[in-house]
Amino acid sequence: MARAVSRPRIALRLRSTPHSGAKKASPRAKKSRSPDSKSAPRPSTAPGERRPLPFVVRFLVMLIAFAAMVAFAAALAQITLQPSPASEALTHSNLHPGRSLRAYLDQPELRDAFKQIGGNLVLGIPFGVLLPVLVPKARGILRVLLLTAAVMMMVELVQGAVITGRAFDVDDVILNTSGALVGYLLLGRRLNRAVHPRKRRRKNSEA
Repeated sequence: MARAVSRPRIALRLRSTPHSGAKKASPRAKKSRSPDSKSAPRPSTAPGERRPLPFVVRFLVMLIAFAAMVAFAAALAQITLQPSPASEALTHSNLHPGRSLRAYLDQPELRDAFKQIGGNLVLGIPFGVLLPVLVPKARGILRVLLLTAAVMMMVELVQGAVITGRAFDVDDVILNTSGALVGYLLLGRRLNRAVHPRKRRRKNSEA
């Protein structure tokens, strides 16, 4: 009688199939990007910072400053380089700072002292106002003072060497330079910043 062959039973492993509607979770969550993140313009100026003047306005200011400097140069030449034969015997060169200032203050009439000292101060104010507009590099006080002192030194040298009735006076140079300092502090510094704004370097935030 034949024996029944015993077949080994194969254990079937049931695999769990994922649901059709479920989605696999990505290892990194995607960041939500707003459509306006790339197209939004960056502000050109920092908060609290003044915007530079338009080019047309700056050009007009420089043009007016140039015309004013030409007119001032003509007036300066007429005032300082005009011969004065009547006062030739009274003029003397002064190489000692403060000597002429003491002579002005020792005059009996205060009006004469005010005319001499105040006139030299006023004569230097246009340098402090116009030079920072016409010369972009004249930003600091030291540069304005050096330019003014150099120009007025040349004027005084021409007076003492060529012009009749005129003499070199170092106190006039000091007063003219002081007037340029006053003009720069009152108006020239602001005009320079408005007409010639400084360019700030932008630092790249990306590595």
